[in-house]
Amino acid sequence: MDRRTRTLATAGACFAIAIMPLGSPPAAAVTDAATDAAAPAVSTLPPVSPTPQSLTPAGRDAVVTGRVIVVAGEGTDAGARARLVRELTAHGADRVDIVAPGEEPRAAAGLLTVRLGPATRADIAAALGDTQVPDRAEGYALRVTAGRPGAQIALAGKDAAGQFYAVQTLRQLFARQGDDGWKVAGVQISDFPSMPLRGTIEGFYGQPWTHAERLDQMDFYGDVKANTYIYAPKDDPYHRGKWREPYPADKLAELGELVRRATANHVRFTFAVSPGESICYSDPADRKALKAKLQALYDLGTRAFSIPLDDISYTRWNCESDRSVFGEPGRGAAARAQVDLLNDVQRTFIATHEGAQPLQMVPTEYGDLTDTAYKQTLRGTLDPAVEVMWTGTDVVPPKISNEEADKASALFGRKVFVWDNYPVNDFGNTSGRLLLAPYDKREAGLSAHLSGIVANPMNQPYASKVAVFGTADFTWNDRAYDARTSWPRAMAYLAGGDREATDALLVFGDLEHLAPTFGATPWQPQAPGLARRVAEFWTSWDDGNRTGAVRALRAYATAVERAPATIRGGAVEKGFTVDADPWLDATELWGRAMVTMLDALAARQGGDKETADRLLAESNDLQQRARAVRVDPPRNSWGKAQPRVGDGVLDSFLVQADVRLRLWDAAGGGENLALKGTASASSVEQNLDRLAARHVNDGLMGTRWASGYSDDAWVQVRLAAPAKVAAVTLAWEGACATEYTVQTSRDGVNWRDVSAQRPDGCGTDVVRLTADEAVQYLRMQGVERRTTWGYSIYEMGVYGAPAS
Repeated sequence: MDRRTRTLATAGACFAIAIMPLGSPPAAAVTDAATDAAAPAVSTLPPVSPTPQSLTPAGRDAVVTGRVIVVAGEGTDAGARARLVRELTAHGADRVDIVAPGEEPRAAAGLLTVRLGPATRADIAAALGDTQVPDRAEGYALRVTAGRPGAQIALAGKDAAGQFYAVQTLRQLFARQGDDGWKVAGVQISDFPSMPLRGTIEGFYGQPWTHAERLDQMDFYGDVKANTYIYAPKDDPYHRGKWREPYPADKLAELGELVRRATANHVRFTFAVSPGESICYSDPADRKALKAKLQALYDLGTRAFSIPLDDISYTRWNCESDRSVFGEPGRGAAARAQVDLLNDVQRTFIATHEGAQPLQMVPTEYGDLTDTAYKQTLRGTLDPAVEVMWTGTDVVPPKISNEEADKASALFGRKVFVWDNYPVNDFGNTSGRLLLAPYDKREAGLSAHLSGIVANPMNQPYASKVAVFGTADFTWNDRAYDARTSWPRAMAYLAGGDREATDALLVFGDLEHLAPTFGATPWQPQAPGLARRVAEFWTSWDDGNRTGAVRALRAYATAVERAPATIRGGAVEKGFTVDADPWLDATELWGRAMVTMLDALAARQGGDKETADRLLAESNDLQQRARAVRVDPPRNSWGKAQPRVGDGVLDSFLVQADVRLRLWDAAGGGENLALKGTASASSVEQNLDRLAARHVNDGLMGTRWASGYSDDAWVQVRLAAPAKVAAVTLAWEGACATEYTVQTSRDGVNWRDVSAQRPDGCGTDVVRLTADEAVQYLRMQGVERRTTWGYSIYEMGVYGAPAS
């Protein structure tokens, strides 16, 4: 595997390895043996992800000796053994001897001995002592002891996967011992997953992952103890549109390699084929073609299969024979047809193929809790063995509770399997966004109510690892999961344990924290860390501690500016820097703009207006350059877009600071006056309340106003009192303007054009005004739309000082 070893504390150095067969001559005398006298005292319990069910101290830490004995028998999992050797050589062992149980060489006295295999093996059971091996699938136990004649580690699995996971935990127990040595924390662990199905579904629209990216993902899932990957990319033509056609030979070869890599990492490769757009449910030829597609993957080693029936029409038939067999099209008839197909596949394909897992399916009604004829039919007639997927109370749910999971299970007549649409970014509200917030808002205890959770990642596979790391952590032990601790560990994983790179990723991740839904309100806020610091800045500034305010925020602004270079410095996984490249470019510019703006404020506070004006101009130029950055070429279906970086927080701070400088002697010059105003508009798209004018000044970047479909539409804000306005900001959604004007009015009747705008894309426009007279009305007057839709604006800000 072409991946470097990762720990959560620090990256390991690699040494040469000699894997010695049984009967090899003994090694030279060992001088670094771990004895009672030399062994270090037990350290603080190390961080382990996913969080084990039980982790307690077991004594002193064990020193990794130059030569290590690994005791492995016929029942030892090959993947676990290979990973164990790799980790030992990465953490101080320059020779690893693999021997059978009971055949340890005499020279083993004083050496670190690691026993790996099934929990039933006598030598492992003895080494475990009172450490219990869970009687649960994929469970394992681990014990580290340091004593005479040498240190010993026992790694016991309930099954082969358990052995593999024991090694994945061991790799996180290594820590530095002195300048050039390594030790293993003296702990005992008894652990098992809370949910049987854990992992991802590659189910997004847009450019699918490459073969190399998928292979890397299988290794990643092994690291985080995820056991499920569902292959379901919407834009793979042979998955959906050409589902009847066999895969070409080269693609089939790639899938075979992917199945083997998944199996090596104890990941269940699940092949999904989605025939719903064109299948004739009653046609024996279509059923034969479907089963032939599944058989081709079974022959490659696949043992898990899914038939997603999402995002299709179920109010029409694809053939007339379905009408005669299942009745007039509708919810109940569609469910009868789908159940007939699914039961056939479960009973005549899955049940007749050795080792095949229960069939999975995605219902057409996958994201609500409403009982319908469709769900009633599935509940009453679908084979009980079939796993049913559910996305939550919406396509992108803001939360999932135990109560909601129980309601869904009751609706479908079985525990549901959650397809969690986070961190997927293939829909309009995610345009220009990386979604790097932690996995969150899923209730502890869900393991008792679900059969599992798979996350739907982004088109950017490496950036998706942040959220998927948390998903794996949650599904392994949901009752102990804490997003606040899991998120930094995810960043540390990507950074190979490098502390500086981890901190840079956390700063960058905060700027990419917004998690939209399909509705108006995001379920995670944008840049909460920066937002808190900006609020503290203005409080200190207005309280008179301006020097202290600048000093504190400038330090963080500098961290924002420097984060991209640190992330690109080599410690962070290369794929992540490629995925995030345009966002990193924009972040550096936004960070420099923020540092420069703070320097301008400091200069103005010190009485140097000339320097302040020069720095303000430099900051504004940097902001324009940041807005001009584009995701190009795009992987996402939303196409070339401006990378969103701390939008609504960072850019708002810069506008406020700009206005304060321009209205230096005016009280309250940096206030967004629109928040206390009243919005109105010429029209609202389809008269939908969720798109009403009031959303344009509610202070929420997740809500928006949208107009009717005309070029001359407008939206305006009536301020609470007349004011001298220095700037207007317009945060556009994807339906923006090719051309518009900003107008002002004292009375709402007589209007004056104050600025004509022709933006080069959809982003946040900052329109600066002269602030030469008091006005009470500000309007965006459309001239030409960029799309066939109307105009759509998340927020309209008005910055200035009350005339009084």
